[in-house]
Amino acid sequence: MEEHLTVGRVAELAGITVRTLHHYDEIGLLRPSARTAAGHRAYSAADVERLRKVLAYRRLGFGLREITDLVDDPATDAVAHLRRLRGLLLGQRDRAAAMVTAIDRELEARAMGIGTTPEERLRMFGARLYDAIGSAYPATRRTEPRIAARIWDALGDARTVLNVGAGTGSYEPPDREVTAVEPSAVMRALRPPGAAPCVAAAAERLPFEDRSFDAAMAVSTVHHWPDPVAGLRELRRVARRVVVFTYDADDIGWRQRFWLTRDYLPEFAGLLTGWPALADLTRAIGGRAEPVLIPWDCADGFFEAYWRRPEAYLDDHVRRAVSVWTRVGPEAERRAVRSLREDLASGRWAERNRDLAALDTAELGLRLLVA
Repeated sequence: MEEHLTVGRVAELAGITVRTLHHYDEIGLLRPSARTAAGHRAYSAADVERLRKVLAYRRLGFGLREITDLVDDPATDAVAHLRRLRGLLLGQRDRAAAMVTAIDRELEARAMGIGTTPEERLRMFGARLYDAIGSAYPATRRTEPRIAARIWDALGDARTVLNVGAGTGSYEPPDREVTAVEPSAVMRALRPPGAAPCVAAAAERLPFEDRSFDAAMAVSTVHHWPDPVAGLRELRRVARRVVVFTYDADDIGWRQRFWLTRDYLPEFAGLLTGWPALADLTRAIGGRAEPVLIPWDCADGFFEAYWRRPEAYLDDHVRRAVSVWTRVGPEAERRAVRSLREDLASGRWAERNRDLAALDTAELGLRLLVA
């Protein structure tokens, strides 16, 4: 008969309170598989293993909802979890080491009477955006097959492909030799078992020789690069063909057609300030831009994906996997969600957008750049 540990013993060994274990049980995060004769919680070896994962992710700063998605991921076994945790811990260690180095440099500068600018002081503590949102990606960010078909067709007969800003590996063609580039330790750790090898590097400084690859691709990432034009030039340098999935910041028409930016989130327009024109992006790779329509049932949960499914934007899991919500800030997010919820309940949203029900696809500024 399998041995079980009492709730008190588990709490003692794990260094947490009994109340914490009770809470995990109540929210369904960790439900003990047995009860003692007196009705108290009792934990099996499998329960303890799940708790170990929960605590590891918790101490890395993940929220409880995010942890639930991570530990319940059916595609991740015990070994994959350990590899993911190892990657996250290494990333945390690297960020801490970089911060210590920056502090040491400032201490040395101050000792010599040299001041630092506000920008330099903030840069020391600046976190990459994807380190904040990456943990939510597995829940809603998946490969949309119709968009993938466009991207893979644009790759032509390329056999070796560099995927820059690769994230968790969505849209990586399964029938080619792929090398991934991803600067975020969180995103690298979330890549599934068997994914393409991934290099920690930035788009603007790719560690590869000229024309090292048949093709280079970048999907839903260029808008996060510090210097998009420089990054695209790097893609052009290392590959004979370039395919980029991004959006047209110049076209205000789609922002007026998209009810979310038009009626609920005007702050979105401010995120585009300083963004290069589409002509500059296409010029950087020497290519052309093609519109990409979004199917109404798009499987990939990017910002515009739920244009005919407004209720999805009320879901915290959906919003957490989209960088826009992090960038506009919590106040704008709360206001937009509250207003949308009220309009859905009153029927106002349906009245304003009744024409959407007849559409199977929408043109909302997404572009495929091909060179």
